[in-house]
Amino acid sequence: MNNEATRCGGYSEDQFPPGELFAAVSDGLWDNGASCGRKYRVRCISGPKRPCKVRSIIVQVVDLCSHDPCPATLQLSNKAFTAISKIDAKVNVEYAQ
Repeated sequence: MNNEATRCGGYSEDQFPPGELFAAVSDGLWDNGASCGRKYRVRCISGPKRPCKVRSIIVQVVDLCSHDPCPATLQLSNKAFTAISKIDAKVNVEYAQ
């Protein structure tokens, strides 16, 4: 599934939840690695061209955002993103642990 090591589980496939609903987090949520394995309920709330699907999903943290600065608080896996958005564009989400 992933050919790059994550900051949480390295190359281990076991770190990824069933359904491939996972995320990388920004420094604000990283908590010196304590966020590894945390789960967040995520729901799309707005974006261009009414992108949101009317459901929330649970994602599991598997990595620290690889960009500095991170472009988002949560960077969702492709499957997680398509589960909440109809288009491929940056969307606003609400999330809770």
